Amino acid sequence: MLIGSLLFLALAGLVSCTVFLVLVLVSAIRFYRRSGKQDSPVSLLPFVSVLKPVCGLETNLQANLESFFHQDYPDFEIVFGAREASDPALAIVSLLQQRHPNVAVKIVLSGEPDQPNAKVCSLEKMTAVARADYLVISDSDVHVTTTYLREVVAPLLEEKVGLVSCLYRGVPTGGIWSRLEALGMSVEMTAGVIVANMLEGMKFALGPTMAVRRDALNVIGGFGQLAEYCADDYVLGQRVYEAGYEVVLSHHVIDHVVLSRSCKDSLLHQIRWMKSTRFSRPKGHIGTGLTFAMPFGLLGLGVGLAAGRPGVALALLGWSVLNRVILSLAAGWAVVRDPLAARNAWSYPIRDFMGFCFWCASFLGTTIVWRKERYRLLYGGKMIRISGPATAEAESRTVAVDNLA
Repeated sequence: MLIGSLLFLALAGLVSCTVFLVLVLVSAIRFYRRSGKQDSPVSLLPFVSVLKPVCGLETNLQANLESFFHQDYPDFEIVFGAREASDPALAIVSLLQQRHPNVAVKIVLSGEPDQPNAKVCSLEKMTAVARADYLVISDSDVHVTTTYLREVVAPLLEEKVGLVSCLYRGVPTGGIWSRLEALGMSVEMTAGVIVANMLEGMKFALGPTMAVRRDALNVIGGFGQLAEYCADDYVLGQRVYEAGYEVVLSHHVIDHVVLSRSCKDSLLHQIRWMKSTRFSRPKGHIGTGLTFAMPFGLLGLGVGLAAGRPGVALALLGWSVLNRVILSLAAGWAVVRDPLAARNAWSYPIRDFMGFCFWCASFLGTTIVWRKERYRLLYGGKMIRISGPATAEAESRTVAVDNLA
């Protein structure tokens, strides 16, 4: 009886992940067919403010930041934000200013954040000094090509479009853990986004790049409305969509540099992502568990061997492995053109099982560590800072949440 139930579970899981794979294949074809250049004549391209928060020295920081100075775009400025003038990242910014005197640069010192999300607090102050009505927010661990601004800003010229976001491929910086995390970015993240875009349209944004018009931002109350949320990118896209604007997925793909090299850092980073999703969109997060293949393939292997049917066991395992190899090629190579996803497609089944483990771990506890500071997540996506400067109100809310948990 038990073996029969477990076999049914394995088969059901393999069917569900295969349905997901079919959706990925269809959405990949759709993405490819719509991948015409999103460009506009130079005369129509508006002045743009690129908002770039920085915090400390990161791997490849200089190359990442400099890629924004090399834009084939008529007129733009870059606004850098840091907490303190002593932030070592600002020395890199100063060097780049000297190398590229033709690019307008501003530096905003935000000070200690008065809300849980330090990045959003910084963005709010950066927006106040930005001159443009077209704002492009990009993380410091992003590297772009010269056509980035042209292709990301072009859809915003349509009045109905309020926000544009980009897919990204993971770029490892050394070591097996960095490569596996990068592979997850290119495949797992891409697959989920293009399927969601096909089934219901974009109702969220992706943090590495968010291009938004100031009028749409003003309608939702500005960045200040996001300062209590962990997944500020998801909430920004959601609110712009709910305000009546379209959220567009650009066909420009950016490079997202993986900063985690050690096993511990990589695991904590990916579990934090999963926990953030769990609290921001709990129903969708639960459904994510049905998109993994390897746990069901391994379950089928164990059940088949226990039942004395090694042929069935190997067939179920083989089904799951092939499923994940195809997924790596379809999402990681065909969509975001990640050569790692093509060369190492054979290893994606390992990353798929790791992703399932991260998904399981996301249900354990309510705290995360973000830039060496500890936060507690609340349902709905908000968070409370519980280490470092914290208000008495925040501490009392933490106690209440602990009692509920």
